[in-house]
Amino acid sequence: MSVLDDIIAGVKEDLQVRKAAVSLAQLQERIATIPPALDAYSALGVGDLARSELRVIAEVKRRSPSKGELASIADPAALASQYADGGASAISVLTEERRFSGSLADLDSVRAAIPGVPLLRKDFTCDPYMIWEARAHGADLVLLIVAALTDAELAEYLALAHELGMAALVETHTDEEVARAVAVGAKVIGVNVRNLKTLDVDRGVFAPLAQLIPDTAVVVAESGVRDVADVSGYAASGADAILVGEALVIIGTPRERIGEFKAAGAAAISAR
Repeated sequence: MSVLDDIIAGVKEDLQVRKAAVSLAQLQERIATIPPALDAYSALGVGDLARSELRVIAEVKRRSPSKGELASIADPAALASQYADGGASAISVLTEERRFSGSLADLDSVRAAIPGVPLLRKDFTCDPYMIWEARAHGADLVLLIVAALTDAELAEYLALAHELGMAALVETHTDEEVARAVAVGAKVIGVNVRNLKTLDVDRGVFAPLAQLIPDTAVVVAESGVRDVADVSGYAASGADAILVGEALVIIGTPRERIGEFKAAGAAAISAR
C-alpha cells in the first residue's frame, strides 16, 4: 500500500463517521443559507493569458507525513489573516485529521475571518459528499488528485464542484496524469513534485510536466518551495502559481515571505 493509499483509507474511515453525524440533506440545507462561492478561477488567473504575476496559494498546515510536526497553529484564522495581508490569491486549509492534524473547524474559522479570499479545502477528496461538505463549510475550491481517482470520478467530481459554483485544483504527478487532467477540462492543474509513494521531492519533474499543460490552464507548482530561489525556478519553468505551506508556517513573518515570493515570481515570469 502506497502512502497515498494509506491516507485515503483513513480518510474514508473518518468520512463514514461524519456521514453518520451529518446527512447530505443537512449539508445542502446549510449551503442554501451561506453566501455563494467566490470566483477562485479568476483569482488564480484563469482566463488571463497575459499572466504577469505569480499567484500564491498559502496553506494552513500543522504537520505532514514527510516532516511530522511543523507548527502548532493554535489560531488558523490569525495565520490566514497574515496570508491575506501578504497578498495571497487563495488560502489552503488542510482538513485531513490523521496525518495533517487538520479539521473542518479550521476551515470554518478561516472562512469567518477571511470572507473575501478564496479558500481551498485541502483534503483527499474520495467521495462526492466531501465536495458538498467543503461548500457547506465555506470552501471555494476543492483538491482533486488524479492518482486517487478514476477518469469517471474525476469528471463527476469536477462537474459537481462547478455545479456548486466552486473551482478545483486538479493535482498531477506524471505525464499520463497531466493528460487525464487536460482531457477532463481542468482549468487549474497542479504539478506536485512529491512522489506520493515515497514522499521524496524531485523539483526536476516540474518543468517537463508544466510544458504539457495548455496555456489556457493555470499551472500550480506544488511541494518543494523552500525559498525565493525555488520560487524563481518554478516561475521560470512555467508556474503561474505556487502552493506553499511549510515555508510559511515555520517562519515568523509569513506576510513578508509571501511578498518576497510574489516579487521573485513576477521577475521570473517577465523574463521567460
